[in-house]
Amino acid sequence: MVCLGNICRSPIAEGVMQQLAVAAGLNWQVASAGTNGYHTGEPPHKYSRKICRQNGYDIGAQRAARFKVSDFDEYDHIYVMALDVYNDVRQLARTEADLQKVQLFLEALFPGEQREVPDPWYGDEAGYGPVFQLIRKGSQAIIAKHAIITYKENF
Repeated sequence: MVCLGNICRSPIAEGVMQQLAVAAGLNWQVASAGTNGYHTGEPPHKYSRKICRQNGYDIGAQRAARFKVSDFDEYDHIYVMALDVYNDVRQLARTEADLQKVQLFLEALFPGEQREVPDPWYGDEAGYGPVFQLIRKGSQAIIAKHAIITYKENF
């Protein structure tokens, strides 16, 4: 899960996706990062933590990290929150296989629409609720998509 600073959107996505994956019986390693290092080592934004806590997710132990080229080796899928982040991450790709790993986070929910997860950083606390709901729906869509693919591959 990748956004710009790794303190608002991607930490929410990491926490939600990890918990939903576990609930679905999936053994996924989920992490998040940002394309810039402005907040490296910081906890998620207070409103990201608050909206997650209100919905039963604890992201308080997370710390911001910067996306690294080696993340292409570490992860099978790299979900990005916005088109600028998509372009930044793809510029770091070394191979076609790296490029294929990068997808917009909302692609499974809104195929072909190139929809972005809005950045709540620029608003107030009220903006975090809709972002959380969108991320939860996007996470559910990704899990459903991969569950169907896995089912088809096994039968």
